Amino acid sequence: MATQMDEQLSMNQVYINELSKHTGQEVTLKGWLYNLRSSGKLLFPQLRDGTGIVQCVVFKKNVQPEVWDALKGLGQESALIIRGAVRADERAPGGYEIDVSSAEVVQSAHDYPITPKEHGTEFLMDHRHLWLRSRRQHAILKVRATVVKAVRDFLDNDGFTLCDAPIFTPAACEGTTTLFEVNYFDEEKAYLTQSGQLYNEATAAAFGKVYCFGPTFRAEKSKTRRHLTEFWMVEPEMAYATLDDVMNLSERFLSYIASRVIEDRKEELKILERDISKLETIVPPFPRLHYDDAVKMLQEGHERGELENRFEWGGDFGAPDETYISGHFDKPVMVHHYPAAVKAFYMARDPERSELALGVDVLAPEGYGEVIGGGARATSLDFLREQIAIHELPEEAFNWYLDLRRYGSVPHAGFGMGIERCTAWMCGIEHIRETIPFPRMLYRLKP
Repeated sequence: MATQMDEQLSMNQVYINELSKHTGQEVTLKGWLYNLRSSGKLLFPQLRDGTGIVQCVVFKKNVQPEVWDALKGLGQESALIIRGAVRADERAPGGYEIDVSSAEVVQSAHDYPITPKEHGTEFLMDHRHLWLRSRRQHAILKVRATVVKAVRDFLDNDGFTLCDAPIFTPAACEGTTTLFEVNYFDEEKAYLTQSGQLYNEATAAAFGKVYCFGPTFRAEKSKTRRHLTEFWMVEPEMAYATLDDVMNLSERFLSYIASRVIEDRKEELKILERDISKLETIVPPFPRLHYDDAVKMLQEGHERGELENRFEWGGDFGAPDETYISGHFDKPVMVHHYPAAVKAFYMARDPERSELALGVDVLAPEGYGEVIGGGARATSLDFLREQIAIHELPEEAFNWYLDLRRYGSVPHAGFGMGIERCTAWMCGIEHIRETIPFPRMLYRLKP
């Protein structure tokens, strides 16, 4: 049976980000103790509830003795319910304080592992389940949520239909060396998806403009700050579309995401000390750079001593190459017409130079590297059968995919964007591991 205190504390519950609507009113807040200061007959507990942090003021004379005693001994991250009057105060974080009249301790915590002192990365990653409560990590994941919402809103409003692709797949999409193999039924082997690309081509032939959005898995033994083993990717695909259509869509897409982050996450960007001017430059048009010209740029950079190694035509760009190229622009640069040898088997070829693929990588400035990769897809049945054989892939696993070229094959194109890389860029943070609640990396499988 509910006690009188329970009933009282359940009245007028609000969230911290709504306090401006309740100035002068008695409200109930439910959350966790973020910090606690005391000064004689005053306590200053800071409460967080997931929407913000507010300072509360407790006068000893204004509360019951047992409430005072319970509050003054609380440790960080204790769970509590506070009732009090909302008071505007320009000096307070967030502009409001709570004059506490009563409180209930739901759970008293002590010896919280993450203290204000410096902790090493490994310690923080081992305690990721608690690290998420810090202001910086909270801000990063709020930005991520906005990136995800912006992605969906843009594509939904632009006429795309969500058609999610399977996570279990029968064969490789982009390369057999980066697949996670799993046991399926009756000793059959399946693989965790690297991309929804091939399935998108099927749904695009049914709906015209589609996208899939979900987790993808790459078994790359990479330890760079740009890589995760499990990450989230959005992949739009368009029927009757060309490489230029992909580049035009990429410009509008990234510009919309940046504008939404700037508009909706001002406070979080302040916490992260993000230079907003860097995001304000993300507006169309983006510079477009042919692969040949990008190679020339790299080679000239080497001759000037700005790059250690000379880049040879025909290779794929590494992180230093991407950083050097993008460093010449104040907004994303689109490098297109890569050598077909470094692109996926399904990529269409340039009809005037068959050694080139009709593909594009969008390189973010500030050293964040490739955020979008895509292009036009091959439409010829014979060409794709030949490519499957060259890449030593099992044709029987791709029969359904080849059907798309047997029945109504049309020019089509699309791209993929990793949510975590985009979020790291929006936040201006160094490592991608902070942009997903529980990162999976080469040597990180828990918590």
